[in-house]
Amino acid sequence: MREPLGQPLSILEALSEQFVRVVERVSPAVVNVRSGRGGGSGVVITPDGYVLTNAHVVAEAQRVQLRQRDGSDITADVVGTDASTDLAVLRASASSLEAAELGDSDALRVGQIVIAIGNPLGLQSTVTHGVVSALGRSLRAQNGRMIENVIQTDAPLNPGNSGGPLVDVHGAVMGVNSAIIAMAQGISFAIPSATARFVAAALMRDGRVRRAYLGISGAPTPIGRGLAAALGLAVREGIRVVEILSRGPAERGGLRAGDILVSFDGIQIRSLSDLQRWLDASRVGQAVLVRAIRRGELVSLTVVPSEAR
Repeated sequence: MREPLGQPLSILEALSEQFVRVVERVSPAVVNVRSGRGGGSGVVITPDGYVLTNAHVVAEAQRVQLRQRDGSDITADVVGTDASTDLAVLRASASSLEAAELGDSDALRVGQIVIAIGNPLGLQSTVTHGVVSALGRSLRAQNGRMIENVIQTDAPLNPGNSGGPLVDVHGAVMGVNSAIIAMAQGISFAIPSATARFVAAALMRDGRVRRAYLGISGAPTPIGRGLAAALGLAVREGIRVVEILSRGPAERGGLRAGDILVSFDGIQIRSLSDLQRWLDASRVGQAVLVRAIRRGELVSLTVVPSEAR
């Protein structure tokens, strides 16, 4: 008869038991989401029926079906979607639902264990686990906008798990599982709970998320070291204006195709991600001092961003 493995086994048993407790706690809040164009998973975040999922899961649907872990179905209205973060909020026609708790994704650390829970079939949960591989990743949404501060994990996912929760070992939702790189091995992404909390609040309040826009298309471009030094710029990169929307905020402010944007209200803009982060709701209708390079010279212009539609 073999001798017991001792303390290491006890540690594994304790971890396994904790995983079981987390799954038992969170799984009742995880639902299967079925729309006319497909489906995925979602997570109930309030007992009165608000549900988080991915925007691509519900597509353009106005009403979807939710199947709970016990196989029962309930109807839910789509409160709002935000393609720029691939998040959506639903409102189920039920009350006293089991709800999961949104955690603090800003407290996550690389190497931390996380658990992905989905409900792709509506009859049972799927559970995988892994570690936080990286933080602060960028992921391009289907509308082309960059989703910032995305969580990267190696917790295996499948498309039916999109919209389900990524939780820590205490059962707090740290993210909403969103995408897989199909040809990569062990790379999955989740929208952090900090983003989900902000977007959900906006969708529940207004049915949409307000953002500012300039009415341009641009591309990152390097600024020669000599030119940057001559103009007294600390940056070596900027955003070249490729196109300008007719009668849009940028055109009204005097920007031209070919200008290289370098700063907004003194904030240096080195990339499209910098520009997208800067264009939040607080900029709508606010006059902004824009500095740009035009034909080798630095020009200053005033632009008033409009609200994106």
